[in-house]
Amino acid sequence: MVYQKLTRLLAPRIGLYFGVMLAFAGITALLGETQAAVAELIVVGVLLVACGASALRRKREADQYLKELMDSMDQATRDSTLNCPLPLVMFRPDTDEVVWSNDRFLRLTEDQERMFDTKMSDLAPNFDSRWLLEGKSECPGEVELGQRRYQVFGDMARPTAGKEEGLLATTYWLDVTELADTRDIFKATRPVLALLLLDNYEDAIKGQDENIRSAMLSEISQRFSRWAERAHGVFCRLDRDRFLFLFEEQYLEGYKEEKFSLLDSVREVVNPAGIPATVSIGVGVDGDTFEELYRFANLSVEMALSRGGDQAVVKNRFTFEFFGGRSKETERRTKVKSRVMASAMGELVADASCVMVMGHRSPDFDAVGAAVGVCAIARMKGVRHYIIREAGGTPADELYDRVARMPQYEGVLLDPQEAMLRADSRSLLVVVDTNRPEQVQNRELLDSCNKVAVIDHHRRAATYIEGADLNFHEPYASSASELVSELIGYLMEPTDLFPGEAEALMAGLMLDTKNFTMRTGGRTFEAAAMLRRAGGDTGEVRKLFQTDLDDAVAKYGLIQNAKMYRRDIAIAASEHSVGRVTAAQAADELLNIAGIGASFVLYPDGERVVVSGRSLSDTNVQVILEALGGGGNAGAAGAQIPGKSVGQVLEELHAALDQYFDDRGAEPS
Repeated sequence: MVYQKLTRLLAPRIGLYFGVMLAFAGITALLGETQAAVAELIVVGVLLVACGASALRRKREADQYLKELMDSMDQATRDSTLNCPLPLVMFRPDTDEVVWSNDRFLRLTEDQERMFDTKMSDLAPNFDSRWLLEGKSECPGEVELGQRRYQVFGDMARPTAGKEEGLLATTYWLDVTELADTRDIFKATRPVLALLLLDNYEDAIKGQDENIRSAMLSEISQRFSRWAERAHGVFCRLDRDRFLFLFEEQYLEGYKEEKFSLLDSVREVVNPAGIPATVSIGVGVDGDTFEELYRFANLSVEMALSRGGDQAVVKNRFTFEFFGGRSKETERRTKVKSRVMASAMGELVADASCVMVMGHRSPDFDAVGAAVGVCAIARMKGVRHYIIREAGGTPADELYDRVARMPQYEGVLLDPQEAMLRADSRSLLVVVDTNRPEQVQNRELLDSCNKVAVIDHHRRAATYIEGADLNFHEPYASSASELVSELIGYLMEPTDLFPGEAEALMAGLMLDTKNFTMRTGGRTFEAAAMLRRAGGDTGEVRKLFQTDLDDAVAKYGLIQNAKMYRRDIAIAASEHSVGRVTAAQAADELLNIAGIGASFVLYPDGERVVVSGRSLSDTNVQVILEALGGGGNAGAAGAQIPGKSVGQVLEELHAALDQYFDDRGAEPS
C-alpha cells in the first residue's frame, strides 16, 4: 500500500496531454486529411508505449528503493534494540508476560537464566505499567530495582482494529540512583527555621517571686532543650520569651507526627496560681534563603497568636499547617494596642474620600453592628460612609431594616454593584467580622479597593486578607462589635453615638456572647457599659432576638432529634432546610442540657449543607470544623459544604470528631 501510494504521488500526470493529441488527430481526420490523421495516431501510439515503459521502469526502481530503505530501517531498528546501551525489556502489558530483554536488563534483575516464560512483576515487583496504557512515555515515579533506582521510559505498539490482544510495550531503564540520592540528601538537609514564643509570659511568669520565676524558666528551658536535641540543630534565646531553632528538614516530619509534643510538655509547667505556661511555635520551611525562612517563621508565629496561641504553625511557600490549638483563648489584650489602632483607624478614615463597610456573607448582628460602629466613626470625621447589603435574606435583616429607618442612615445601605461604581482610588474598605477573603460579601469589591482595613475577632485561618493597611485582629475579643466599641471609645465621646448605633453594637455583643454568658472578659463589659451610656436600650435590643412560633417549633424539633456521639457531643441533623438563626439557637440551646459539652446542627441550604458548632467544654469546635472547610472560634464555629448531602456531611463530621479526639488522646469531658 505504501509503495502504491508513493508511486501514484511520484508518477507524472500525462493523460491530459495524450487526450489533447488524440483530439487534434480527430480534428485532422474531420478536415479530410486522412493520411496526416493516421500519422498523428501512429505518433501518439508510439509515445504512449514509450511513456508506459518508462513509468513501469520508474515504478520498479521506486519499489526497489523503498524496499531497500525499509529493510535498512528494520535492520537499524533491530541493531539499535540489540545493542541498546540502556537496559531494555519488551513485555505485554495486558498479560504481564515478558517477550524479550537485553543482557543489560537481565543483569539488573540478577535472573539471567530466565529470559522468556516469566512475568514482568517477577523481574521488577515495584514496576507498574499503567502509565503505558494511558499513553504516557515516561513513568511518573522512580522504580526501585534491587539497590538501585531507575527512571523508566517507553512506548507501546498499538494493535490494529483497536484489539487489546498483542499489545507490546518497550521500556528503557535509566539508572538515576546517584542523582536521586543527591536530591534526597539535598531535601533532607535543607534548613528549617523555627521561632518559639512563650505566649503567656506575662500571665504565667512575670509577677512571681524571683525563685519561682527562675525555677519555671529553668524548667521550660530544659523542656525546650530536650525537645530540640534530637534534631542536632542550633537552639538559642533571642529574648526573654522568644527562642530560635535552626535544624534540618529531615527531622521536621518527626515533629509533625508527634503533633509538636513540646506544646503539651510546656503546658505541664504551672505557676503557683494554677496558670500553665504555653508556647507558640512558628516554623518556616521551603524557603530559598534564610531571610525567606525567617519571614515564613514570623508569619507562622503571628498566625499562631492570631488563632489563640498554644499551637504550632508550619508555613511553606504555598500554605499553612496547624498543630495543636485546642485550648480556649483567654483575654490577653492591652489597651495600648487598642489606642494605637484607634489612632491609625482615625487617620485612615480622615484621609479617605469615602468609607465602605462590609462583613461576611449572610451577615449576622455582630457584622452589621460593627459596620454601624465604623460608620459612626466616619460620620464624626465628616467622611461619606456606606454599608454593603447583599441581596436576599440574611440573619440580620431586622437590624438592617432598623438601621435603614434611622434618618441619619438614609442612602447609606448600598448593594455591591452600586458600591463598585462609587468607589475610587481613595476609598477605604473596612471588612468586619471576618478575615478570610473568600468569605466577604463581595470579593470583587475587596480586590478593587486600594485601601483596606480589617477588624475581626475570629481565629485566623490559612487564607486571610493580606496587605491590609490596618489589621485590628484580636481572637481574645468576644465580637467585632466589642473591638469597634473600643475604637469608638478612643475616637469619640459616647454621647456622640446615636442610640440606634449603640443598640446595633449592643446587639452584636449580645449575639456573640450569648447574652454575656460566653467568651466575656472585662473589656466586654466595659464596651457594654459605654454603649449603655450612649443611650443603648437593652429592651429594644432584646426585641431583635425574638423569634416567631414557626421558628421556635423548628428549633425545638432540631433539639428533639439530636443524638449523642461519643460522651458529651450532641449532633442534630435535619433533612429539611431551617433558618440559620434557628439552627444557631438550637445549637446554643443544646448546651443548656446537662451532660452536653459541645453541639452541632446540620441542615441543607440549597446546594450546600450548613453546620453550626458550639462548645462549653474544652472541645474546640473551630479545629473540628476546619477539617470540613469551616472556621470560627473555639466556642462557636460554622461551615458551609457545597455539593454534598446531609448524610455525607454527617459522616465527615463523625470522622473529624474521631480524628480530633484521637489526636488529643482522650475522650471529651
